[in-house]
Amino acid sequence: MQLAKRLTLHFLKLLLFWVLLFDFQRILFSIHNWDKFQDVTWADWFLTFIYSFRLDIATGGFLSVLPLLFIAVYLIKPSKLTRGVFIGVILIETLIVSFIHAGEINAYPEWNHKLTSRVFTHLSNPDEVFRTADYSMTFWFTVYSILELVFAWRLITILFKKQSDLEIQKWFFKLPIALVSFLVLGVLSFLLARGGWQQIPINIDSAYFSNRHVANDLAVNSTYYFANSYLLYNRSEIDESIPKIEPSKAKSIVDEYYSYPREHNVEIFSNKRPNIVFVILESWAGEAVGCMSETKGATPNFDALSKEGLLFTNMYSTSSTSEIGNSSIFSGNPAIPEISVSLQPEKHRKLRSINQDLQDWGYSSGYIFSGDLKYGNIGGYFMDHGFEDVKDENDFPTGLERGKLNYYDEALFELFIDRLNKAKEPFLQCAFTGSTHSPYDHPKSNRQNWEGVEAAFMNSVIYADHCLNDFIENCKKEKWFNNTIFVFVADHGHASPAAQSPHDNAFYRIPMLIWGNPLKDEFRGARIEKVGSQADIATTLMNQLGGDVTLYKWSKDLLNPNVPEFALHTVIGGYGWVTNKGSMVYSMRTQNVVNSSFTPEEESIETEKGNAFLYQIYQDYKNL
Repeated sequence: MQLAKRLTLHFLKLLLFWVLLFDFQRILFSIHNWDKFQDVTWADWFLTFIYSFRLDIATGGFLSVLPLLFIAVYLIKPSKLTRGVFIGVILIETLIVSFIHAGEINAYPEWNHKLTSRVFTHLSNPDEVFRTADYSMTFWFTVYSILELVFAWRLITILFKKQSDLEIQKWFFKLPIALVSFLVLGVLSFLLARGGWQQIPINIDSAYFSNRHVANDLAVNSTYYFANSYLLYNRSEIDESIPKIEPSKAKSIVDEYYSYPREHNVEIFSNKRPNIVFVILESWAGEAVGCMSETKGATPNFDALSKEGLLFTNMYSTSSTSEIGNSSIFSGNPAIPEISVSLQPEKHRKLRSINQDLQDWGYSSGYIFSGDLKYGNIGGYFMDHGFEDVKDENDFPTGLERGKLNYYDEALFELFIDRLNKAKEPFLQCAFTGSTHSPYDHPKSNRQNWEGVEAAFMNSVIYADHCLNDFIENCKKEKWFNNTIFVFVADHGHASPAAQSPHDNAFYRIPMLIWGNPLKDEFRGARIEKVGSQADIATTLMNQLGGDVTLYKWSKDLLNPNVPEFALHTVIGGYGWVTNKGSMVYSMRTQNVVNSSFTPEEESIETEKGNAFLYQIYQDYKNL
């Protein structure tokens, strides 16, 4: 048992070692880049050392596994050699960690984001690195690497002093105890590395706490961020899969689609500055909504609202995940197969968000989700884009009934009403529902009696539709209601009784409804049949509010009579292309078209158009 205690103690010392080293790195980073912190308060600077703790421990847990193995060997067979190997492993890991951080300190003044996979592009051309890096960068890289190694060595000499040998001298008595102890601590390391037992593993979002991105960058563990970026880099190197097309041809095709006359006189709001409430409907599939499909009976309340609002019937989600859907809605950004831009702050920060335009006009802002915003770094995306008040399940009152994944929609809307009542007008306030996400947790009642295909999902939609009605009825009682526009839109599609396959375009069709008193009478009960996607919401809305729509490059105005009709969405390993003439899915793995409704002649033309769009979107993404 003495051996097990010693091994556990060394494990705790390893965690302490890494946390202290990471905090030392933050101090060096702050000193070198102090001019970046001019808008950061001292309180927020100190808070970075608190909010960083979970990611530091997660990273430390991962980095401690290998040294823990060698300290176990040392405790079984004490010698200068085994102790030297243990110390050597820590120093090698420290060297890697120090190089990552020293590189980040030097790159940050120019890049304004943490060290990422972008460095691999430069390292593939070493000559470029040496020619573009000035002598001061090389000098400071060396200085900071040495400082961190010296600091680490000092910690090692303090924390891991040579101790007396254990009383049991025979190694074969120690081996089973050491093995069991190592396995137990290894499992604990794994739990620390993923952030605990929860369903969604820890992400960089867990360290986000400020609207100042430099404070969030300081709090996020540099080694964790770099490793995460490396995995994304390997996963997102899809150059070989992107359809081949002459660049000039691709640009010509895309430019032609966006050359439509932009001026028009369609104005749907009675005033230019209404409050705006977004309700992001988790997984609401168009084929499950009664007013949009042959599937009747699940959404009577939404169907009733559609008769009083402006319904877009041919909207498509850009992808099949929530983080991509959210960034597409608020930044007018299309999707790329296998890539989530919200997971890459160095890129998504360069995108515009409608929230930033509204802030310039005096709007307050907020976003609330009934689950965990660490998923897909959704919370980080909204905080980076200046949302003033971003809340998730961690901010819900204790004691509320909830499902496995999130709080029920009724609890979400109750809190949302309270936030709306406290918000400063004009406001942009957003709620993201969760009860229609697997495992479809919701309070059961006689209303949920759907049977057959996708019964669990459809019953959750019935519940969500009921909660939506209660929410609207409660909103009608509030003083801000008369000057508020509601935008109801799904984050992505879902399998429904009428559309099962994620390789069918219909799977991605989603509802979008603009509703509220500021909507002019002539648009109430109207339907927009034009083909579009979530990426078009930004320009469509901002044009009505008088914003600068040129900031949303890939977004088009669906209220413009001249707008071309098309939508591009991703599928697993490919993309979908939809126009007013038909639709198809293109597999990048097989480099051919599947599930096409075009004629053979049309298919050839539309494939070239879809390939051109994906090529241009991918080039634009790489240049962010």
